[in-house]
Amino acid sequence: MSSAPLRLVIFDVDGTLVDSQSDILAAMHLTFAAEGLPTPPRANVLGVVGLSLDVLMPHLAPEADAATQARLVQGYKDAYMTLRADSTRGESSPFYPGARAALEALQAWPNVLLGVATGKSRRGLDKLIEAHGLEGMFVTQQVADFHPSKPNPSMLLEALSDTGVAAANAVMLGDTSFDMEMAQAAGITGIGVSWGYHPPARLTAARHLVENFEAVPPLLDAIWKG
Repeated sequence: MSSAPLRLVIFDVDGTLVDSQSDILAAMHLTFAAEGLPTPPRANVLGVVGLSLDVLMPHLAPEADAATQARLVQGYKDAYMTLRADSTRGESSPFYPGARAALEALQAWPNVLLGVATGKSRRGLDKLIEAHGLEGMFVTQQVADFHPSKPNPSMLLEALSDTGVAAANAVMLGDTSFDMEMAQAAGITGIGVSWGYHPPARLTAARHLVENFEAVPPLLDAIWKG
């Protein structure tokens, strides 16, 4: 009897699992103020969430020279970690409704592995996992430190390599066009979520769209049975 193939569900973090905009916006304000620069508008900041810092900062500070942009990148990392250190239980980056229940339900499915692919740094992801008590939840964790920025498929290809799961048996859940374009480039089914930082109309590369976490398990069941 042949065993069922391994499946992999990869999640984006900011705007998908957790609503971290308060931390992100506060860290950006501190970072730009330290350089004597005006804080970019909220919509501009949220529009580039998910990109790696070295890619997104030139979008937010296009007039700044390279040295200033590099200081902004490091300043943001430091400011974000300082803010996270002051919030030990995840209050400032809360789960979206149903997120934890969906993670726990999927973790219990046989032959299903969970992973993350995020524009966060290793330090930032570790802090978030600790704050929410998610140790051991994700068997593959791909972060911005070691990959080109989304939508380059590097993170997802590494996640497939880590787990030995075929691209046809993997899905990526994310809230931005960068997530969906990354999934498409990796040959992975992209599932866009409607509650994040990009409006659903921007998720043109998504194969599916969900309105809430309760819709995720039945959708995965339908995709894999199909």
